[in-house]
Amino acid sequence: MKDKTSEIMVEFVKLIEVVANGKKKVFNFGDDLIFYRGEIHMIKVIGDYPGIYISEMARHFNVTRAVVSKTIMKLERNGFVSKEIDPSNKKLVCLKLTEKGQKAYNENKAFHKKNDTPIFEFLDTLGDKDLDLIKDFLVKANGMVKNNF
Repeated sequence: MKDKTSEIMVEFVKLIEVVANGKKKVFNFGDDLIFYRGEIHMIKVIGDYPGIYISEMARHFNVTRAVVSKTIMKLERNGFVSKEIDPSNKKLVCLKLTEKGQKAYNENKAFHKKNDTPIFEFLDTLGDKDLDLIKDFLVKANGMVKNNF
């Protein structure tokens, strides 16, 4: 393996370890807005796709409907999410954010805007060839992670 290849793989494995052992397991946005990672991610998806079904959420996160249902029940009990019958199909339940859920969604969005801006600014400086290379690497890396972790 080339020296640069080894350096890249070392950094990549460090990244995987940080993600796998995430230091930030709880997000505290103040005012009783304290969430585990999975909870705030579900709030984000519901905010991005109001009316989404539990089955769609499960496919999005690649988990079972039971996993999503359990988290949604907690979010509903705490006043962040509401369930509504789909007017076009009475057998389906749509997920929506409550006012409190919308506040959490907005706080999460502001958090990411503040913390993710440097990487977006860096990527905006790159040309299409470099961006394609990074995308290809990430697709291959994602496959590696799925196979090894």
